[in-house]
Amino acid sequence: MKRVAIVTGGTRGIGACISKALQKEGYLVAANYCGNDAAALAFQEETGIPVFKWDVGDTEACAEGLRKVEAELGAVCTLVNNAGITRDSMLHKMDYEQWSTVMRVNLDAMFNMTRPLINGMRDRSFGRIINISSINGQKGQMGQTNYSAAKAGVIGFTKALAQETARKGITVNCICPGYIDTDMVSAVPKNVLEGIVSSIPVGRLGTAEEVADLVCFLARRESAFITGSVIAVNGGQYIANG
Repeated sequence: MKRVAIVTGGTRGIGACISKALQKEGYLVAANYCGNDAAALAFQEETGIPVFKWDVGDTEACAEGLRKVEAELGAVCTLVNNAGITRDSMLHKMDYEQWSTVMRVNLDAMFNMTRPLINGMRDRSFGRIINISSINGQKGQMGQTNYSAAKAGVIGFTKALAQETARKGITVNCICPGYIDTDMVSAVPKNVLEGIVSSIPVGRLGTAEEVADLVCFLARRESAFITGSVIAVNGGQYIANG
């Protein structure tokens, strides 16, 4: 039986690494993206993974996009909610657009992507839902009230849905990456980056491959007893219960 996975934000950064890792595990992977056509097409040409463009913050676009994915590849058994954006600002300077855009893409997307798939997973008595939150959803971050609130919401969504679906063979887990060596992090000024690394007990940035390996582990049938978990991948920078 073919296994179909979809990764949102799956053509760049951590998402691209997750898409490739799942493909290596034998999945038929659909990589969703929203903005960068050139990067998405280059990714598709490099990997052979089909790409699908829509905004995960748009409810109707998600429903339509997922219908297209399942028509082309088959029923989705693994959903990786990875897409996310930042619009950083101190709250006293933040406007509603900065707030609402981040909430829509980072938190509303949990509903928009999961709701169209959940009944099929329940009918088949199998599913893997893996949500990518953030260290800043656990501890908060100055200048990111919008992002921190959204990513904390992802954790709550994970824990609640895990309880709803546990008896239906569906696991729902959450990964909270810390500072990962991506293009975005590498673009930080050198002195700032050195300060970040010095605050990480293991003494380095994480890699996208380390996050992707954990996604693959949680997606396996053998991980059926792991659900409702919030797993930090942050080198010991922040240690919390959930």
